[in-house]
Amino acid sequence: MSNDKKYLLIIEDDLGLQKQLRWNFDAYNVLVAGDRESALALVRRHEPAVVTMDLGLPPDPDGASEGLATLQQILALAPDTKLIVLTGNQDHANAVKAIGMGAYDFHQKPCDPEVLALVVERAFRLHALQQENCRLRETQADSPLSGIISRDPGLLKVCRNIEKVAPSDVTVMLLGDSGTGKEVLAKALHQLSPRQGKRFVAINCAAIPENLLESELFGYEKGAYTGAAKQTIGKIELANGGTFFLDEVGDLPMALQAKLLRFLQERVIERIGGREEIPVNVRIVCATHQNLKNLIEAGRFREDLFYRLTEIVVTIPPLRERVGDAALLAHHFKNKFCSQEGRPSMSFSAEALSAIENHPWPGNVREMENCIKRAVIMADGPLISLDDLGLSASPVDEEPINLRQVREEAEHKAVLKALARVDGNIAKAAELLGISRPTFYDLMSRHGIK
Repeated sequence: MSNDKKYLLIIEDDLGLQKQLRWNFDAYNVLVAGDRESALALVRRHEPAVVTMDLGLPPDPDGASEGLATLQQILALAPDTKLIVLTGNQDHANAVKAIGMGAYDFHQKPCDPEVLALVVERAFRLHALQQENCRLRETQADSPLSGIISRDPGLLKVCRNIEKVAPSDVTVMLLGDSGTGKEVLAKALHQLSPRQGKRFVAINCAAIPENLLESELFGYEKGAYTGAAKQTIGKIELANGGTFFLDEVGDLPMALQAKLLRFLQERVIERIGGREEIPVNVRIVCATHQNLKNLIEAGRFREDLFYRLTEIVVTIPPLRERVGDAALLAHHFKNKFCSQEGRPSMSFSAEALSAIENHPWPGNVREMENCIKRAVIMADGPLISLDDLGLSASPVDEEPINLRQVREEAEHKAVLKALARVDGNIAKAAELLGISRPTFYDLMSRHGIK
């Protein structure tokens, strides 16, 4: 067989029809199987893009039970395979059943060679398009900002600001509630910068006891204190040439704030117990969910350090303020965890989607991710219900009305919510709003929604 040709599997127990189909498809690498066992073996070995199959297979050549069982097992092994069912004139019901189980198309016997060739060629083209789409998605997943999924103008502006700031060496402060994606944006800053080939080192000031934090940041010399059996490099020095991410900087003790300020001014560090000044070239990125100005007024954060750390401030909006993003993220996490858990495609009930949109999500994206993962695991069927989510169906407070501006804002929100609710399907979004597709496209264009 030529390695340049695509694989086509023909599942047919009639020897005469096998020869006819093999001759008809000489442009492909044709594989032939006469029963379920040999068909599954060929699928495992060659992973053919397209399969034609007769539903009447031994030991049930006059029925469809064996053929339908074979179809189900092939799709379980290779879900992207395009299965074309060949049926008799009186077997329309089983053909429809096969389509419902996931078959790509059906063709009636006796086969018209030209029509069947067109159906097979179209199936190969669709398979190739889907594979290319998967490759594009994987490429996109490798981009630095791929972890940010949003249609909200506020968060999209944040992403554009990250792209603008990344090439420089300015210190960046990321402000946002817990779970909004501060570390994702910090990593994106590093990946989009000239330092991307060097280390990205992160430390959480709230997660390390105060008496250990200094040694974690600056390192120590052998014998600096009891138990210091060898020289240890600190996290700042470890990030030399790269990016150092200081998470929850609002929890940094006052004594260490002074030492960090000196490093930011002089760009040198001293290990605990050492006398040597060590120059370190790092880009500093900080993050906190606290109000640093309030901490300054309370005497818990140095004002001079605040101005050193806030050369550029990026404020990340919480999930509750991101119009349409709750439903959009819910669909994303549902698809992600269905794939991880090996579950077939699932959907949300209307009540579940309403609860997702109305919930305040105090834990933001992290809370959403955990909630949807639990629901995918716990749901009994293909429909995720309100009970599976564990959320309450509470109504949203009405916003005050203010004629034209509020009408336009409501229109903008409605378009975003409709797109999010139907996972980006334009036709369904237009149907949901009760308008035509051209009108929906006009609304998207007017409000700058892509």
